[in-house]
Amino acid sequence: MKIDEGLRAYIEREILPRYETFDQAHQRSHVDMVIRQSLELAVQHNADENMAFAIAAYHDTGLCEGREQHHIVSARIIREDKHLRQWFSEEQIETMADAAEDHRASASRAPRTLYGRIVAEADRYIEPKDIVRRTVQFGIDHYPELNREEHYQRMLQHLHEKYGRKGYLHLWFEDSPNAQRLEQLRQLIDDEGQLRKLFDAYMP
Repeated sequence: MKIDEGLRAYIEREILPRYETFDQAHQRSHVDMVIRQSLELAVQHNADENMAFAIAAYHDTGLCEGREQHHIVSARIIREDKHLRQWFSEEQIETMADAAEDHRASASRAPRTLYGRIVAEADRYIEPKDIVRRTVQFGIDHYPELNREEHYQRMLQHLHEKYGRKGYLHLWFEDSPNAQRLEQLRQLIDDEGQLRKLFDAYMP
């Protein structure tokens, strides 16, 4: 994988450090994972690796203005970043912004482009224990007023709404390894004893 060195240096210096200010579920380790997964998918589907790299790096930067509209803000940040014109055309930048805007799991429509599907799929990297950990961490950060049982119930509701068999999460590539891991996660959600053990391990 060959990423333009100037682009890489700019993103590593100016963009990735922003994640250090976000909640525990969206720290540097998260964006690094999305970048890694995006580049793997870009290679598999003959997409532009520089575009995939940049989209992944910017995809959650909109969290600086809150979670609810973060995907829209991330798209705006891409469009307004004049430095990106050193490496991308206006058409490419618009495609990248659309992809960032489309990445959210709760979106009511499918991503408009291949790049949107790539970052959406990469953002959905599913490792069952990691999903539970990040859900607990998000609850701790955003709902400090909840007691321990209320945190568990919030976690359980979120897992069912997003990852359950009737959940809103969609996978965008049939050959994605996420499909098998999603089934493993669903089995974990159905196993209350094991789920409680994980919750207790991650909840201070």
